Amino acid sequence: MNLSSHLPGRAELLSLYASVGWTSYTQHPDNLERAVRQSSFVVCARSTSGELLGLASAVSDDVSICYLQDLLVRPEVQRTGLGRALMEAVLERYRHVMQHVLITGDGEAQLAFYASLGFANTRDLKEVPTNCFYRDTRLRLA
Repeated sequence: MNLSSHLPGRAELLSLYASVGWTSYTQHPDNLERAVRQSSFVVCARSTSGELLGLASAVSDDVSICYLQDLLVRPEVQRTGLGRALMEAVLERYRHVMQHVLITGDGEAQLAFYASLGFANTRDLKEVPTNCFYRDTRLRLA
């Protein structure tokens, strides 16, 4: 496996995102390509034959905030350390930044994975009470 910042092409992106079921991204290929291209930092994992196995991307002001946008690993190579390697590459790039933020699903494996990398769920912060607000334009809030 090789890590690189060489951006993948459209077909590779669509294949990777589809492999993990992120269809809200694959429905709009132009937007997906633009989002990856405009990210502050992208790191990709490729097999020795060049196949795109995973990707992590971040958006940052490079001082106070780093928003970890995407972390994807093809299902057939999940739980091999690839996701950790991708995330550690992003965290290393932004080690000097004060805050690292991400939004993820509520699965036990996801929560445990991010906790193992030093992330705290805002609902668990006691010393520094923190709230995270979320607004998604695709959802209608009452």
